[in-house]
Amino acid sequence: MWDYSEKVKEHFFQPRNAGVLADANGVGDVGSISCGDALRLMLKVEPETDIILAANFQTFGCGSAIASSSALTEMVIGKTLDEALKVSNQDIADYLDGLPPEKMHCSVMGREALQAAVANYRGEVWSDDHEEGALVCKCFAVDAVMIEDTIRTNNLSSVQDVTNYTKAGGGCSSCHEGIEEILVKVMTERGEAFTPGAAPKEVAPVGMTNLQRIRKIEAVLDAVRPQLKRDGGDIELVDVEGKTIYVNMKGACSGCQMEALTLQGIQQKLMEELKEFIKIVPTKAGALSRASCHP
Repeated sequence: MWDYSEKVKEHFFQPRNAGVLADANGVGDVGSISCGDALRLMLKVEPETDIILAANFQTFGCGSAIASSSALTEMVIGKTLDEALKVSNQDIADYLDGLPPEKMHCSVMGREALQAAVANYRGEVWSDDHEEGALVCKCFAVDAVMIEDTIRTNNLSSVQDVTNYTKAGGGCSSCHEGIEEILVKVMTERGEAFTPGAAPKEVAPVGMTNLQRIRKIEAVLDAVRPQLKRDGGDIELVDVEGKTIYVNMKGACSGCQMEALTLQGIQQKLMEELKEFIKIVPTKAGALSRASCHP
């Protein structure tokens, strides 16, 4: 399990400014649910002063993504747009008293969402600078420009660093050579030598049967069930189809206003156990709301 600071836990269990901002005049969307993380940042900006009066977020992702998004909204409210744009992903991590290295990509996503929201408010077309033919990591759709920018901004020096900050290289590992080429370029510019040999991200055990996989899923659900039962709820496994896991939320957990965060927390535990990106889906229509619960 990751070693989270108390402030990360605080913003995970009690996220600030979560939900729709009805009168937002600047909206930024980054990431994608298929890649495991998606964030929408909504800003209410005072036109005369460019001061951010309110900021809300909606996110699909792990506890670090929720905490980073929550922290970001707190950090930018009251700032002008130009002041807010100076907030870096490292500033977000520092505000939370640090993030696990493997979760730094959550703070990077927050910074990009802010850039996108400000561009939207100003009537500009925001782009993540993706260039045709420059896609390096096909698993997570991460391009060369983003990798290069992240290496420079955060002074990265290994493939594992790049994976931690962008997810690139965290899937099939076939893009590691491309990442190394970018590292060599940037590190040469700053007068450093790249040292190859960073171990690739661990992948799911080869040869795991469907039965073994289901047993792992059931073990994770069994581990969280006592906590849910203490609050009058429960969860049961309904079906597994590829990377989609269907569950039934029972008792007090069914329709709970904090159900989404409960599911996100369970989803994160499942991904850590299975060592793959999966999606957990409640079987009842409308059960997955944007509000949140215990992990």
